[in-house]
Amino acid sequence: MISKIQRRNKIKARIRGKVSGTAARPRMTVFRSNKQIYVQLVDDLAGKTLAAASSKGIAEGTKIEIAAKVGEAIAQKAIAAGISEVVFDRNGYLFHGRVKSLADAARNGGLKF
Repeated sequence: MISKIQRRNKIKARIRGKVSGTAARPRMTVFRSNKQIYVQLVDDLAGKTLAAASSKGIAEGTKIEIAAKVGEAIAQKAIAAGISEVVFDRNGYLFHGRVKSLADAARNGGLKF
């Protein structure tokens, strides 16, 4: 029997085989824990994180509303750094709930993916 973690890691490896970030179009990767949500813009060629945002310090609202605020924050940081296009890496998570809320808010903030 395959566990939830093993299943997610299998999906994650399949996604990472297809998705790679560059300086012009970095990879926007999402990590979702039970309490927080984190997002980074990563240049895989140089091995650097270009921008990051998290839900730490955001206390009001539901988890989905907080994820939307994080999406808006990463969009602002990306545009300030001169990044307008990204490649979305959902990191093995299903594209609904908090992950979808974050992605939609980032799109509304001006990022294209």
